[in-house]
Order: sequence, then structure tokens, then C-alpha cells
Amino acid sequence: MRFIQSFSGGGKDSMLSLHKLAEQGHEPVGLLVMMNEAAGRSWFHGVDPALLEGIAASLELPLYPCPAEGEGYHTAMEKALRAAKAAGADAFAFGDIDIAGHRAWDEARCRAAGLSPLLPLWGRDRGENAREAVRLGYRCVIKCIDRDVLPERLLGRVLDEGALAELAELGVDLCGENGEYHTVVLDGPLFRRPVAYRRGELLRFEHISAIDLTAGEGDAP
Repeated sequence: MRFIQSFSGGGKDSMLSLHKLAEQGHEPVGLLVMMNEAAGRSWFHGVDPALLEGIAASLELPLYPCPAEGEGYHTAMEKALRAAKAAGADAFAFGDIDIAGHRAWDEARCRAAGLSPLLPLWGRDRGENAREAVRLGYRCVIKCIDRDVLPERLLGRVLDEGALAELAELGVDLCGENGEYHTVVLDGPLFRRPVAYRRGELLRFEHISAIDLTAGEGDAP
């Protein structure tokens, strides 16, 4: 099945979904990233467009940035999905795991666009998803944290066994499914080459802290 991947800023769950589906023989035909029109970056992860382009280029997949404001988020996505279907996509894939409301939302968008929903991580253990992404060799850089539950020292850190152990000690969900943290994946089995990046300034928004990651040499593996 030809599918477009929901690529919420290039996080580990989206990447693991892409990996699993490709492993099963499905054909990825693009990465759909919802972009915050006001901020000029991806929604939720706040990823720089040039860095997203670098990720897509290394994965050798077309990037479909979809600008949207909050109230028009779902309609903008559906319009982009209808265009993807017209270009040959059969399905839309998500990295959601076990929150019923998220799945219902995903399926509603697919119905509106006439695509089949694919959720290859659905029902899996949350912690196992995070551990598998690490075992597979994906370089998941912690981009955002909820500082009500996690310390800012984790920002910019690569998710590895040591980081997973620290998350466990802090008592949060290892996969960050409740919004504890978000990652950006910059290397791994599906990448043709590591994505070069630089760590920038620390940004704070209400209870969220983020590290600014931009395209360019500096912190690439």
C-alpha cells in the first residue's frame, strides 16, 4: 500500500511508524508536516523548515509542509490529504499508540480524504516503542520538554539507554505519549546520511521548554 506518513516534526513515533510500515512492504510516498503559520515552524515540535527539508532529503521522500492555523488545522490537513490521494496515496499513517481520542481523530481525517488509516504502533507497549527506536539505531534528539515534570538538562540530549533510565527514575512515560517530551530524529536505518544540525538557544513557552535546532554543521553525529 502506498502511504503518506504523518510526520509531526520528525519525532520518534512517526519515524518508528514509517520504519514498521516500510518493513512490512508498504511504500512511503511522502511526509506530511503540519506547519504553524504564525510561527513558521512545525506544530508541537517547533522544527525549523530547513531542518525538516534536510530530514526529508536524507530519507529520500518528498516533504509536504501544510500551513495551518489552530481553528483550520483539520481542514488544512484534509485538503492536503486529498491532494496526496490524487497523487497516488492509498493510506495515511500515524504514530499514535493507545489514546482512543487520537485514533478517532486520525480516522475522521482519513474518511474525509478517502484514505485508509494505518496505525502500526497501535496497542503496543509505550516503553517498548521508545526502547525499540533506540535499539534500531535512530538518533532521537530531545527537542521539547514539559518542565513541570522534566528538567531542562535533557534538552538536546540523544535518547539512549541512559536517557531512558533517567526518564524511568523521574517517573514519566518513557515514550512521552502524554506530552512529557518530544524528539526530532536525525539519523538511523532509513536515513541515507546523518542530518547536520546545530543547537541554538533555549526557548520557554508557559510550561514548555525547547531547544532551537537548526540545519547546519555543529552537532551532527
